[in-house]
Amino acid sequence: MTEQRVTVTITDGVADVRLNRPEKRNALDNAMFAGLITAGERLKSEPGVRAVVLSGEGPDFCAGLDFGAFQAMRDGERLSLQVDLPPAEGPARATGQRAAYVWAELPVPVIAAVTGNALGGGLQIALGADIRIVAPDARMSVLEIRWGLIPDMTGSQLLPELVGRDAAKELTFSGRVVSGEEAVALGLATRIDPDPRRAALELARGIAARSPHAIRAAKRLLDLAGRVDLAAGFAAEQKEIGALIGSPNQVEAVAAEFGKRPPQFADPA
Repeated sequence: MTEQRVTVTITDGVADVRLNRPEKRNALDNAMFAGLITAGERLKSEPGVRAVVLSGEGPDFCAGLDFGAFQAMRDGERLSLQVDLPPAEGPARATGQRAAYVWAELPVPVIAAVTGNALGGGLQIALGADIRIVAPDARMSVLEIRWGLIPDMTGSQLLPELVGRDAAKELTFSGRVVSGEEAVALGLATRIDPDPRRAALELARGIAARSPHAIRAAKRLLDLAGRVDLAAGFAAEQKEIGALIGSPNQVEAVAAEFGKRPPQFADPA
């Protein structure tokens, strides 16, 4: 069931990951949670993967929790607690948190391609990506307040980093739906494109053509920014650049640039 819910296709270093429940707008049920976590955990150590594109089959990215989950909540149940998963090692421990944050934990860039609805938990999964390319008419919302809930899939912590604390509060308290264009203006999305998946795959292929060691180092550093003090951030920067200068892939990048030829990079072990 989990394999059907989320598909993974890897081509030339790019992993094309798709939520695969289009008839239900890719809504989140236990199988979808398990599929997302399983796919993300696999890609953490998949050889040769240099970038990931995360999207939904059909017209929607993810419309949020399956209605069955809300029906269970009326009886005080949390269906996500019933998902059988290996123990969590990172800061995200709850099932919903892991389904969203596993994408932030990948060592390579993750690009979310958002069309249609990205609501509630669906939006929080998109927040786990490094970059969000959205359709102009996409519908994005911190929808939980409509159900008497709060964003509990890491969104309460990640959203303020993107849009600022006041805008995060306004979106969370109101539950209003924003378009892709407004999402970009707010900082909720990176840029708009009429064909987000095509644009995301094109960007991912460009990233995959760069030195994978440099890309991974850049992601590590940028994820530290604002989360550690400047002294720690500057020290990490020097450690990363020290490891890169003179390394085989860095030498190859220079040689390819001067030789006006495509580089041939080795993937991290």
